[in-house]
Amino acid sequence: MLRATTVLPSGTAAPSAVVDRVLLDADARHRRRLVMTGEGGTTFLLDLAEATRLRDGDGLLLENGSVVIVAAQPEALVEVAAKSPADLARLAWHIGNRHTDVQIVGDRLRLRRDHVLEDMLRGLGAVLAPVEAPFDPETGAYDHGPAHGHAHDHHHGHDRGHNRDRDHAHPHGHDHSHGG
Repeated sequence: MLRATTVLPSGTAAPSAVVDRVLLDADARHRRRLVMTGEGGTTFLLDLAEATRLRDGDGLLLENGSVVIVAAQPEALVEVAAKSPADLARLAWHIGNRHTDVQIVGDRLRLRRDHVLEDMLRGLGAVLAPVEAPFDPETGAYDHGPAHGHAHDHHHGHDRGHNRDRDHAHPHGHDHSHGG
């Protein structure tokens, strides 16, 4: 079986090398190792060094030099708008406080349909519109891509963390353990 071990950023694959396309939702585009079959029937093993967030238009370079393009599958989303930039920032804070994936699209936010979250946002004054679109959520502060992930082979306390001139100790409801 052919293997894909390299991700080519969107727009960098030679058009003549493209042999197929895989249509994947946002969850399926965050992978390390999985057998995939393209729309044209190309079956291959995605075999990356670590889990990677694949973006719409990225190419998966196969061992034989051919490329399978990643396409973001449209999903049921809700688009969130607000009366002002300050109101939108407040809504974004509430969404982030629930650790919910969100995509920023101009002066609007997109997230997956969730009636509980939608009711909360309406109660906070948001204007909501259902949309069917590809979902490409923000990666977050600790998702630096394959070469700079947050996982480490060593342990460091918060006094010796990533940014030593900032105090990282702060009270809130999640663990900052870096493994050991």
